[in-house]
Amino acid sequence: MKILVFQHVASEHPGSFRDVMAREGHEMHAVELDEGEAIPPLEGYDIMLVMGGPMDVWETDKHPWLLEEMAAIRSWVKAGRPYLGLCLGHQLLAQAFGGHVELMEGAPEVGISQVPVQPDPLFAGVPPLCTCFQWHGAEVKRLPEGAALLASSEGCGIQAFRLGDAAYGLQFHMELTHTTAAEWGAMPEYEAALERVRGPGSLPQLQAEVEENFAALNDAAHKIFGNFLRIAERVLVGGVAV
Repeated sequence: MKILVFQHVASEHPGSFRDVMAREGHEMHAVELDEGEAIPPLEGYDIMLVMGGPMDVWETDKHPWLLEEMAAIRSWVKAGRPYLGLCLGHQLLAQAFGGHVELMEGAPEVGISQVPVQPDPLFAGVPPLCTCFQWHGAEVKRLPEGAALLASSEGCGIQAFRLGDAAYGLQFHMELTHTTAAEWGAMPEYEAALERVRGPGSLPQLQAEVEENFAALNDAAHKIFGNFLRIAERVLVGGVAV
């Protein structure tokens, strides 16, 4: 399958998902929207994968390409095509379909967490408490009409949802590699969120926590992304995934 990836900063890429793509022979085309790269015609792709980023969905004056991106997401998902959004990509899906995103009431959520997930084909084979990674200061406050809530936690009420048969948003990150925390910690916006939650100089501790939990993170990541690819295959051949 041909996978169209929207990126919002170079260091937030598909990460370990690329291993699954390579193993299964899928082709990835990344568009770096923050660098001014244009969204290509959508007809040539099978899957849309939208990554995270340091900007917020309402910053359309500062990042006007967010409007074009949300229009592309609406067109894609309305056509029933497979979509997976992570963090900002999760929020963009909600916002594009009439949901609402705003800053979290408390401090940003940063670090390893255990998120309870609901039964869904996306989470087949994943433990009921999914080991994942958080780094966000905004959250989806209201789901789009007709969306199914798939995961919620005390710190963030909407951690995952499904819209239709094959469009998914995950607030949490699963795609980590061994260098992800260091790369994200080098971005001023992310560094500020980290220091607000954990204090100055806390990046090494965060990296250690990622390493300690990396096996569980990577296993869940491969299962979730593999499940999503199976859902996409069923939808693309005319079946119903859920």
